[in-house]
Amino acid sequence: MPKTQDYFHGKTILITGAGSGIGRATALVFAREGANVVATDINATAAERTANQVIQIGPRASFEKCDVTQRAEVDNTIANAVEAFGQIHFELNAAGAALARKPFLEITEDLWEATYALNVRGTFNGAQAVLPHMLEKGEGVIVNIASVAARIGGAGNSVHYASSKGAVDTMTLGIGREFANRGIRCLSISPGLVDTPFHDTTPKEVLDNYAAQIPMGRFAQPEEIAETILFVCSDAAPYLTADTIKVSGGIR
Repeated sequence: MPKTQDYFHGKTILITGAGSGIGRATALVFAREGANVVATDINATAAERTANQVIQIGPRASFEKCDVTQRAEVDNTIANAVEAFGQIHFELNAAGAALARKPFLEITEDLWEATYALNVRGTFNGAQAVLPHMLEKGEGVIVNIASVAARIGGAGNSVHYASSKGAVDTMTLGIGREFANRGIRCLSISPGLVDTPFHDTTPKEVLDNYAAQIPMGRFAQPEEIAETILFVCSDAAPYLTADTIKVSGGIR
């Protein structure tokens, strides 16, 4: 939570992957605190649904279809958000996926490249597109969704995904350090297992094995990750940058 009452009121967050999961939960948590929301997703219907939920809470919201792997679409989304709201104070790069669960020897070149395009290039596009605007304003917080998988390695079913999230962590460190003295903070959040549609196609035995490794004995709820994102964006965390925050229920 912020130190200052109504700190988020009237400020604007742009969220990629806002149609479901952590992105959607973050939109609703920021709306609760009075922030405007730009909800973007490759699924325009899902983005619109999130925006409508934000409006029902009270703040302003807009939505856009945006494929984060396409830089022109990201640039256009940023420009439209600035035109509509005047300033983007926070950006959450939440669009990402494993795309498929495969043992290492079954990971194809196409799957590897598609995973990196979404998780790494998509995050790069979002951060690089919004940074000139934030630098012009002299302030901004960029939050990228990484994963504890980057530290575990994804052995057996998702080395491609874990590797891509490791790249997100590294990129976050570089951005955070490069712009730390120019009013910009950049962090990543590394969730453990979260109860989202991300796992809808994951075999039950894989999910059961994951759950057995969590000391708390359960998956996180997306709202729990969203509350952490709210904190790191707030004026209660002004010295927090160039790092990743694990929210994992104790899993290593």
